[in-house]
Amino acid sequence: MSAPRTAYVHIPFCHRRCFYCDFAVVPLGDKAGGGGGPGSASIDSYLEQLHAEIALSPKGPPLATVYIGGGTPSLLTPEQIHALLNRLCRQFGVQAGAEITLEMDPASFDQHDLQALIAAGINRVSLGGQSFDDGVLETLGRRHRSDALMQCCRWLAQACHEGELRSWSLDLIRNLPNQTLEGWCEQLEQALAVAAPHLSIYDLQVEPGTVFAWRQQRGELPLPDDDLAADLMASTSQRLRRAGFCRYEISNYARPGHASRHNRVYWSGAGWWGFGLGATSAPWGERLARPRTREAYGLWLTDQHQAVHPSLHRQSAAALPLDDRLLVGLRRHEGVHLLDQARACGWDERSCNRYLPALERRWTKALQQRLLLQEGGRWRLSDPEGMALSNQVLVELMCWWESLPADVVRSPSP
Repeated sequence: MSAPRTAYVHIPFCHRRCFYCDFAVVPLGDKAGGGGGPGSASIDSYLEQLHAEIALSPKGPPLATVYIGGGTPSLLTPEQIHALLNRLCRQFGVQAGAEITLEMDPASFDQHDLQALIAAGINRVSLGGQSFDDGVLETLGRRHRSDALMQCCRWLAQACHEGELRSWSLDLIRNLPNQTLEGWCEQLEQALAVAAPHLSIYDLQVEPGTVFAWRQQRGELPLPDDDLAADLMASTSQRLRRAGFCRYEISNYARPGHASRHNRVYWSGAGWWGFGLGATSAPWGERLARPRTREAYGLWLTDQHQAVHPSLHRQSAAALPLDDRLLVGLRRHEGVHLLDQARACGWDERSCNRYLPALERRWTKALQQRLLLQEGGRWRLSDPEGMALSNQVLVELMCWWESLPADVVRSPSP
């Protein structure tokens, strides 16, 4: 396996936990910030831990992409972001032309902050807008409102137009309570009007332990039915395609030249570094998830000072299992080449000839329904039908994988 050139850094702090959120976050209150205000001591303490974790990692080649996510990383000051990037640079180096993304919340920055973050090294922004509708934002538990979102979009569009940012992305959530097709189409039109060159559109998932889960149990969360959900996805694909966007992954649409290089690493099956509370790394094939609470993360980090986890050393490298490669690869517009992926996992010709046809037979129905398309040895989900019903394809994949002998599914050393 080639050495990782991608790093994800998790900043868990946010003003408040949104009603749908089950991420590893630490709410600090609406007045919190990294510059000496409420919650700043917690932020400073965590950043110390984060710098220490990065310093414990084996040295590697220069990073081609860095993604600082959360939480709300824009709660940090530009100086703190700059120091974090410098820590990564000292440990790995950051290659010229690297994509450096920061997730930002509309309620956490102004134009001056944006300019300072750009000066600190950020060249791509992922903006957590979620909706342009004030009523929806309130239902979601978001702190910002549509006027603030529109203003942030204008600042980002201007910075991109003037060459200060390479790109920026806008997040929207679909399949929300009481959502209608007409209302969703209005959201898309507003997203196009603010000229975001990249859109990440996520379907609402009601996760256990969230406010939305509690409301659903009480019968207070009227979500779209399956037919409406399919219509919402189809209208999204059709409208954005007409506007010049490519759906390069199930949830991501971009104008030419604006696809996220960082996210494509995950979907390609390549390795990456991950740092911080709740983050997952897989530099050499084995996934390692950090603890999701501050106390447990601190104890884990203490253990790392004694002995760094084996998954972080190249000596323990193992090829990413074929099922993982296919699961993430099918999310992409280009899909997967079955034979090439199997060979990359160390399968010999005998195993390929014996076991891959069984998966193709399982996918016959999806192929007939045009949920899957086959072009030579490459298989990909159709858009929008296949991407809307991708679980039908993935279930067959998992059933096939579980039917294979143990010596076949075991990942060989590369």
